[in-house]
Amino acid sequence: MTSRPLTVGFDLDMTLIDSRPGIHACYVELSARTGTHVDADLAVTRLGPPLEDELVNWFPADRVEAVADLYRELYPATAVAPTLALPGAREAVAAVRKAGGRAIVVTAKHEPNARLHLEHLDIEPDAVIGGLWAERKAEALRAYGAGVYVGDHVGDVRGARAAGALSVAVATGPCDERELAEAGADVVLGALTAFPEWFAGWSAGRIPDAQARVSAENESVA
Repeated sequence: MTSRPLTVGFDLDMTLIDSRPGIHACYVELSARTGTHVDADLAVTRLGPPLEDELVNWFPADRVEAVADLYRELYPATAVAPTLALPGAREAVAAVRKAGGRAIVVTAKHEPNARLHLEHLDIEPDAVIGGLWAERKAEALRAYGAGVYVGDHVGDVRGARAAGALSVAVATGPCDERELAEAGADVVLGALTAFPEWFAGWSAGRIPDAQARVSAENESVA
């Protein structure tokens, strides 16, 4: 058996980046283009699920696909520049690399737009996989051999558990610490700024096994 670098997956919106200002601006522009009111203030309080899940609240079902396409077309010019990296984002990715691991981003966001955010903010993961939500995130996590998945939503917790990965939740999105714990997160952090210290302890074996359900299969290959 030979060791391989541990892969850690990160969600994007409200885990690595605060995309609320950008998404708010994009919804405002979408409203102007379509003539349909979208409450952008409300929409940005429930980020996480796929775009279409939000659009059904404002548009007839038979228009959602076309409106989603328009939103994604408007997104680069309206949403990328206002979006900020969340505190600790770059440090969290660096902590994984320092330990000899790989950092990937697995997100429900349209992958080209996810890449634009990361490039704009100088966050450089080893891979970016978009268009996956909740349990479907497990497809990418398993494909990349991820032993840990970090996210801010109960859907991220479900994705980690479906992949057999350790679920590390950060309370920087729409779900509070209690919701994340009740959903089954193995570790709940107040913010990503706490991740490097936690990860250093866990990867060095100083965190009790009861808090680290990562199998040997995810840590080594024949």
